[in-house]
Amino acid sequence: MGHRLSKITTRTGDAGETGLGDGSRRTKDNERIVALGDIDELNSLLGVLLAEALPDDARAVLLAVQHDLFDLGGEMSIPGYRIVGEEHVGRLESATETFNRDLKPLKEFILPGGTRAASLTHLARTVCRRAERAVVTVARNEDVNESARIYLNRLSDFLFVLARALNIAAGGGDVLWKRDRQTPA
Repeated sequence: MGHRLSKITTRTGDAGETGLGDGSRRTKDNERIVALGDIDELNSLLGVLLAEALPDDARAVLLAVQHDLFDLGGEMSIPGYRIVGEEHVGRLESATETFNRDLKPLKEFILPGGTRAASLTHLARTVCRRAERAVVTVARNEDVNESARIYLNRLSDFLFVLARALNIAAGGGDVLWKRDRQTPA
């Protein structure tokens, strides 16, 4: 880290611009800055999820993911920089398989819900999908690491599976969507 943040209020962003890690400046609504914000929001939401009582194996994966997302933010803040690779994607795929192993196959769609931890995980999944869309948008006009985009795609899969596993671990189950439900009067 080249510069330590000793002064937080710098006023350099007051005109609606912010600096990237390479020293360049972008407007705060620039596609790359939006993607950075979505990744940061996802990481923050995982921090909220980690404040919940979680199984140790889930906690370990989520902590690793937080570090990966910080690395991914570094990639997005320095155009051309690469740190997230196929090994990161592979770890997520392995974690997804592990947590999915004991889950029953889905025959119906599920609603985001159940326990608080599972609900937060579903929320994180939707924020992850938004971050993925933002990275795809950046990639239309700029060079973006393909592994980073794939990582976010796999992470949303993992979060879906983890939400289901957390409901099961808490003694519950999936909240099933009911197609032909009666609506209250």
